[in-house]
Amino acid sequence: MKDHLVKAVADGVRVYAAVTTDLVNEAIRRHGCHPVAAAALGRTMTGALLLAANLKNREALTVTFDGHGPLGKVTADATPEGFVRGYVTNPYVDLPQNAKGKIDVGGGVGTDGTVTVTRFTGLRNPVTGSAPLTDGEIADDLTKYLYVSEQTPSSVGLGVLIGHAGEEMACIGAGGFIIQPMPDATDETIDKLEANLKKVNSVSHMVEHGLDAKGIIAELLQGFAVDYLTTTELAFRCPCSKERISEVLLSLGQSDLESLIEDGHAEVCCHFCNERYQFSKEELQAIYDKAMAHRQQES
Repeated sequence: MKDHLVKAVADGVRVYAAVTTDLVNEAIRRHGCHPVAAAALGRTMTGALLLAANLKNREALTVTFDGHGPLGKVTADATPEGFVRGYVTNPYVDLPQNAKGKIDVGGGVGTDGTVTVTRFTGLRNPVTGSAPLTDGEIADDLTKYLYVSEQTPSSVGLGVLIGHAGEEMACIGAGGFIIQPMPDATDETIDKLEANLKKVNSVSHMVEHGLDAKGIIAELLQGFAVDYLTTTELAFRCPCSKERISEVLLSLGQSDLESLIEDGHAEVCCHFCNERYQFSKEELQAIYDKAMAHRQQES
């Protein structure tokens, strides 16, 4: 089952659901995440994709959790086209299981801080909102953010199930959903929704047992006449490239570029995807010459 996101509506209800197992595994592979980081980053990337599904094409958003826990910051970028990338400051953190016998994402993220969502909508300045963290477990924090910062009552569910594929640690089920009552939702609709949410299995176990995004929505909206709208394929994708990194190097000061040339080699690593780009002395000299020529033209 490929990663995908489905949008649907029912009487007075809007719901987005996603399966994200493969892209979480790609993040684990790229960053070498231990279980706590894998779960935190996987939930954050899934949540970012669900929030981005409400954007227009060519827009994007960034979700950052900064709870001053041992993981450091957990950040994900997502687009409505279904692309996501993300990283965690300290991916090798190990923590004992929490009191419920589960991966302690809240302990890794921490609760002394905020979740921040920045939307890039094509305007001159991006739009940023934030909310204090509640438990650092990601889903409840996004629910609170939507209510506090965007005045949108919602229920967010996110799950990342970590197990083993052979001898390697792997994600064996990941996904999430956002349910939002629309302004015309009746009390009866909200009561039915709440009853359904209380009895559904965790989203990661639903995915592990083979449910796709439509299947997750069907579980959430039992007793509703559901109208499935669109399906979007999802993938971990970073737009970084050697050409883009070269543009960053061009912006360095003269002394910094001279120092790199003197070293005879440079390696630049992208935080989001952990891809490493190598630059030879000849390439660095060409970047230096271009930068100096450009600055002479400006002066």
